[in-house]
Amino acid sequence: MDTIPAQSEMVAILSERLGKLTEGAIAAGPRIVLALALILVAWLVISGVLWLLRISLRRAGTRQNLVGVLTMVMRAALWLGVGLMALTIVFPSVTPAKALATLGLGSVAIGFAFKDTFENFLAGILILLREPFEIGDHIATDSVEGQIEEITVRDTRIRKTDGQLIVVPNSHLFSSPVTVRTSQQLRRTEVIVGIAYGEDVDAARKVIEDAVQKVDSVRDDIRDVQVFAKAFGASSVDFEVAWWTGSRPIDIRASRDQVVAAVKAALDAAGIEIPFPYQTLTFKEPLRIAATAG
Repeated sequence: MDTIPAQSEMVAILSERLGKLTEGAIAAGPRIVLALALILVAWLVISGVLWLLRISLRRAGTRQNLVGVLTMVMRAALWLGVGLMALTIVFPSVTPAKALATLGLGSVAIGFAFKDTFENFLAGILILLREPFEIGDHIATDSVEGQIEEITVRDTRIRKTDGQLIVVPNSHLFSSPVTVRTSQQLRRTEVIVGIAYGEDVDAARKVIEDAVQKVDSVRDDIRDVQVFAKAFGASSVDFEVAWWTGSRPIDIRASRDQVVAAVKAALDAAGIEIPFPYQTLTFKEPLRIAATAG
């Protein structure tokens, strides 16, 4: 008997709440329409602004990846402002200050949860803005060395000389020393050349310098070839031979191969000995030589 009144009371409460919600929706109808109109107009305006931004950045020679990042950041900022405006129109009691405070608390929680992701994202933006290296450059950092194939807002992809692909987080590249081997078209390289102690040092220096200058890959038209006596080795007087050639790793290896071959041929032609290590054994007592049967 008590069930029927209880059910009737519950239906009445639900009907009253539904009526209030309907009245609230009807009252908020014009504000909702206005907010939708604002979003539509904002969509058109934002599309035009982003189009102009992309055109301007491309004409300025900005990297394609950086164009995408800046466009994404601008889109997020504009839509955030439009969302706050639409929210205050639909709910007048919600002020922009309250909305921003709530958004700030949420951002702190999200920031702690995705700390590494945001760190790599910000590092990627700074790398793209500063442009310390670009696609095609050969770089070396810690245990990673290779040619850059792609730079994204999160990571940089490096192809090693043996063909392996390494994906490096941008935060690592941003916080670690990076050697850009191809930042210029030319790079210096060197080899050590040894001559026998009995040879004339000045004559050998001239022979080595002339041989290196005749190598096609040596850019002696831009930088001079340098040949300096460096040290007294175990069995030779050592020269440090330095010259400039292409900055790519393959350029360095090919040029070094040509220089070594040219110097070897020139020293042989001049009769200058390139020694090999000698060892002298000293015994305290005479050695007994066993006689062999005849």
